[in-house]
Amino acid sequence: MMKLGCMSLSYQKEFAAGQLDLEGFIERAFQLGLDGIDIHTGAFASTEAAYLRRIRMQALKRGLALSYIGVSTNFGKPPQQLEAEVATAKNWIGVAAQMGIPLVRVFAAWVPQGETAEAVWARMIPCLKEVAAYGQEQGVVVGLHNHNHGCVTRTGKDVIRILEEVGNPYFSHILDTGQYVGSPGASGANGVEDPSLDFYGSIALTAPLAVHVRCKIYRIQTGEEAWLNYPRIFEILRGVNYNGWLSIVYEGQQVEPEATAVPKAVKYLRRLMAEGR
Repeated sequence: MMKLGCMSLSYQKEFAAGQLDLEGFIERAFQLGLDGIDIHTGAFASTEAAYLRRIRMQALKRGLALSYIGVSTNFGKPPQQLEAEVATAKNWIGVAAQMGIPLVRVFAAWVPQGETAEAVWARMIPCLKEVAAYGQEQGVVVGLHNHNHGCVTRTGKDVIRILEEVGNPYFSHILDTGQYVGSPGASGANGVEDPSLDFYGSIALTAPLAVHVRCKIYRIQTGEEAWLNYPRIFEILRGVNYNGWLSIVYEGQQVEPEATAVPKAVKYLRRLMAEGR
């Protein structure tokens, strides 16, 4: 059975304004009737053991799973900065292991101006191999998040190539429904899909490999997501017998407050989940 969660970045404005912290986010998720939460590293007030235990206990008492920690890595940085990027990923893998969280999200690499994707690729793959090996050692799966905007994971074929080159069973895929090139939200088109880029095709290509799905929500004022075709996405997921997490990631703060948009997203996705039972 698919399970529904929410990413802490869905409330990024409230976090930034000091109106919400991780403890408050857990309570919000409980009130919304969610099954779990995903936590971006920026939501942690500390990585001290006592704090991490307190967060884990609060989630347990509220019946909420902690499904992944989101780390914002970039292995396309200059070579002298890559050791620090790897260390950051390893540090959060260690935090996940302490908290019993099974998955850590990483990004691949952005291509700096004046460089080629293949040059960046050559220094990215060894970093991802090292991070994946550490995840395997700690018993934590590392999930590659597809992303556009200059990232090397702009298509499903790119994601598959990276997964194959890293070649570690603890290196898997976190599928973002809105971040393949051609998406209304990922290509700077402001709500307009580019059919020639077939981003639904990229979703279909990597859905069989996904261990977690980030459900982007861009425009939900009517109660239904306007930019992404979720009935079509659910058809793809059910077609590959996907049985994991669906995680709300709200990014429409400029048109509707988080406090009203996220509950609408919960109701909308719950309805689509129920239709397939």
